[in-house]
Amino acid sequence: MAEQHGSIAITARLLRDVESLLKHPSVSIELAQRGVNASIAILAVQALTSYVEGNRVRARDDFATVAEEIRARLERP
Repeated sequence: MAEQHGSIAITARLLRDVESLLKHPSVSIELAQRGVNASIAILAVQALTSYVEGNRVRARDDFATVAEEIRARLERP
């Protein structure tokens, strides 16, 4: 990955901070209480980070996985 400067670097850092927050146990518990899977949320943030950094192939694959996982959970009785 090329060195980043300016707004892109700041955005990527902020997204990594969000990812770290999502890994915090208390956040995971609160998300679970709302029916949100923390692992899927983390993957979504990782996908967005990849996209912002210009890694569109990884972003596409990760976003596809996120969509697939959410869809599967919504279709469960």
